Amino acid sequence: MLKHAVIPLAGFGTRLLPLSSITPKELLPINGKSNLEHILDECIEAGIKKFIFIISKRKENIKKYFFNDQFYKSILAKKKNKRINNIYKKLKKYQKMIKFVYQNKPKGTGDAILKCRKYIKESHFLMLFPDDLIIKKNCSKEMIALHKKTKGSVIATKIVKRKTVSRWGILSIKDKKKNFFTIKDVVEKPSLKLAPSNYAVIGRYILPTGIMHKLKKLKPGQGGEVHITDAIKELIFDGEKFYGNIFKGKYLDCGTLNGYIDSGIQIAKEKK
Repeated sequence: MLKHAVIPLAGFGTRLLPLSSITPKELLPINGKSNLEHILDECIEAGIKKFIFIISKRKENIKKYFFNDQFYKSILAKKKNKRINNIYKKLKKYQKMIKFVYQNKPKGTGDAILKCRKYIKESHFLMLFPDDLIIKKNCSKEMIALHKKTKGSVIATKIVKRKTVSRWGILSIKDKKKNFFTIKDVVEKPSLKLAPSNYAVIGRYILPTGIMHKLKKLKPGQGGEVHITDAIKELIFDGEKFYGNIFKGKYLDCGTLNGYIDSGIQIAKEKK
């Protein structure tokens, strides 16, 4: 049974400066709720029971956001406020589910995932990038359903404009069905000429715990970082089954300033 979700949070958030210079980008509010809480609520609705947050020492505010009991107790002792009390109850629920691990040097997503290896005992785990919000339909729930059906690993994907493929990780596909396909390969930011399709990788993965063995052996790649894509490619080459989930929801990139502003607008429209 898939219980764990891993969320890498140690990045600098440079695309959202100056907003992220004081507040971690994952805590910035989107329509009245932090970015990170949107991700958590998606996962909990999909059946996830435990979260591993990968943070760095400079992002301790993320820990404080969820574990600030004394602050809430002092407020509630002075003021019996139903809204604040409900917020505190929700944070207490999150507390029981969250574990923190640290990645203090920026060595890539692969290195970040490796920090979690002793905490995940199941065969597979969910990994989500908080920059990528998917609304209208629960993408994590769709992916878990596909994982149960195929017993394989799953990557969320959507069609992007052909001229933009060099901005994305692009999937090489076969045996396409209505809402999913088998993945033959993953090509990171290919040229238009070399792109095997225009199905892009979006920030949701169901990965086998066996990926940890690959990550341990990987040498740093581009930028001196350990890339999760390199480990996935090796697993596919070894015969591990990976499937692309063509999700039904609407994708929002809240990792850039314009995308962050638009995400708030789009989520507000959904709630009307």
